[in-house]
Amino acid sequence: MLQTANKLVFMIQVLNIALFIGIIFFLIIPSVVLLIECIASLFARKDRFKKTNLAHPRTVVLVPAHNEAEQIESVLQKVLAQLNTQDRLVVIADNCHDETAALARSTGAKVIERFNQEQRGKGYALDYGLKFIENDPPEVVVILDADCQIEPGTIASITRLAHDSGRPVQATYLMDQPDHPSLKDRISMFSLTVKNLVRLKGLNRLGWHSLLTGSGMAFPWSVISKVSLAGSKTTDDMQLTVDLVIAGDSPIFCQEALVTGRLMKNKHAQSQRMRWEHGHIEMILVEVPRLLKEFIKQRRIELLVLALDIFVPPLSLLVMMGLIATMICYLAVTIGASLLPAAIASIAGCFIVVGVLLAWWQYGRNNLSLLSLIAIPFYVLSKIPIYLKFVVQPQSRWLRTERDG
Repeated sequence: MLQTANKLVFMIQVLNIALFIGIIFFLIIPSVVLLIECIASLFARKDRFKKTNLAHPRTVVLVPAHNEAEQIESVLQKVLAQLNTQDRLVVIADNCHDETAALARSTGAKVIERFNQEQRGKGYALDYGLKFIENDPPEVVVILDADCQIEPGTIASITRLAHDSGRPVQATYLMDQPDHPSLKDRISMFSLTVKNLVRLKGLNRLGWHSLLTGSGMAFPWSVISKVSLAGSKTTDDMQLTVDLVIAGDSPIFCQEALVTGRLMKNKHAQSQRMRWEHGHIEMILVEVPRLLKEFIKQRRIELLVLALDIFVPPLSLLVMMGLIATMICYLAVTIGASLLPAAIASIAGCFIVVGVLLAWWQYGRNNLSLLSLIAIPFYVLSKIPIYLKFVVQPQSRWLRTERDG
């Protein structure tokens, strides 16, 4: 009996240690990072970098497009309205089987066509575009998705900042609210706003890098010409951020510049969201260790900051982790485990709640009621299959999503 009791005590001690380490590593660290970024965003200045040069640098805008005939003309017309005579607009019609190329040409844009069913994805299209312009390179390259609307003055803001700072620049990239949005739509938009605006504002206020978010990006030619964009992952923008920060070319955030995309709604969009979620998890597993290794090697604090930033999982997954971890810890208490891991998990949960509420108060309350905000845990439950599928069949490769009209 004594031996059995000793074994039970030992097992409970091991359980306590495992719960403590797991809660600290997987819940406290990301929840603290999220909270710090959300608090810092309250005090963010719009422009942390002084504009010392009002001259407009020679610019090429690259627009990768795959079957975007529905909106390509309106997008390109708004881009052309912001360009000078020295600038160029280049559309990469990538594996298109509609009128995208013809409609783009009708606006006056330069159109190049690419057909390669083996190498599919935005990264390959952009690589093709960069090779096209390398014989007559501009000072700054802007990358804009073909389904994004661009606000007046955006190109001038990001190109001048990229040129003056010598660093990549990310504009604010948000989603337009669809007609008659569902609760899931509103929560998805809020989650994206937290990722692409609130957290980037916080990082900017703290004096750190910006994550690249995929559209509305400007790069000095001296920077973009040194990296490879050829790839098919849905998280190519995050991967590019990692590569640039390691190389010493950390992106910066330009809040006043704004591009907006359309929120995806159909079943294909659900598949694409799964690829984004899986891609982010893959980045955590692969690139965070790489960044920590480079931090030790280079002794640059921004590498550690980026590792911590990427370590924060998608908001829905973080909420799910908090709920499940807290439940497990309190269940463990009933069999004799320490209350400490449960208390720490509860504190981490409070950090997440406070961070989300701060973000909601700034940018979510006009589109998402407090009652709807409380429904987030139920929204999270609908995503459980996405994360379970990552274990058995991870998907992180690019697949163009057909958008609703």
